[in-house]
Amino acid sequence: MEGKLRGIIPPIVTPFKKSGEIDETLLKREMEICLDAGADGLSVAGSTGEGPTLNDEELGYLIRTAKSLLGSDQSLVCGIMRTCTRDAVKAGLAAKDAGADAIMVTPTAYNVLVPNEEGMYDFYSTISKEVKLPIIIYNVVPQNTIQASLYKRLLENTEYVRGIKQSVGGIQALYEDIMVSENLGHVYAATDEMIFSCFELGAAGAISAILSVFPEECCKMWQLSKEGKHTEGLEIQNSLYMRWKCLGGNQFPIRMKYALHILGRDAGYCRSPITYLPEEEKQMIREAFLK
Repeated sequence: MEGKLRGIIPPIVTPFKKSGEIDETLLKREMEICLDAGADGLSVAGSTGEGPTLNDEELGYLIRTAKSLLGSDQSLVCGIMRTCTRDAVKAGLAAKDAGADAIMVTPTAYNVLVPNEEGMYDFYSTISKEVKLPIIIYNVVPQNTIQASLYKRLLENTEYVRGIKQSVGGIQALYEDIMVSENLGHVYAATDEMIFSCFELGAAGAISAILSVFPEECCKMWQLSKEGKHTEGLEIQNSLYMRWKCLGGNQFPIRMKYALHILGRDAGYCRSPITYLPEEEKQMIREAFLK
């Protein structure tokens, strides 16, 4: 995974038509905007891309579309969000067949089906054995958090678990992952409003929604972090901080698509039932993004 699967890997929104079908034109345009800004790869079918609403065939479509735009030195990461090991393996194999360079696998999330640590160890180790493709743990489920100790265990005892996207626990959890990984795997930033700070702590890059909204700024912060230019990078982070804070929470994809609309980018519809954004929330986003 060294070389590839590092740097700025924006998670792309999935633009849907009103009918619920994927809008190919808008999808390609969002991918091209990020690549033109200097992204090191693309990620599809994550939370930003409404991954839980996508079937295996749609995963393949998103991957093939992205691969048609990526260079040989750029990476494609496909999100896998399924409720059991069997279906996660099936989706992982579909992603592999479509040409994904890695899969980003979310822990199972459904309330009473959340397993203990041994269950999650079995989940990821089975996917590793069956799919045989680099796995990035998408640590995003508050009620099923992958602790740093389990991440280390998976790094040491599986062939393909080689990274973690740290989305819960904030910047402290990211730092703990970096401390325990001992160069066996990559830790990717996903604390959107503090991305540059994550880079300075040693993140291998980011797979984080803010990269898709502000790709030029985020590519610049990654470069500044490599050059050791703290003040310049922090200035960019500070300039984005308050705008980003208004987007978090439930119904995140529809908030993000509305923010893109404010920036002049048509990201299509969300897939039902994420269909309605109250006017007061729109006003809050407009005020933040049009300052």
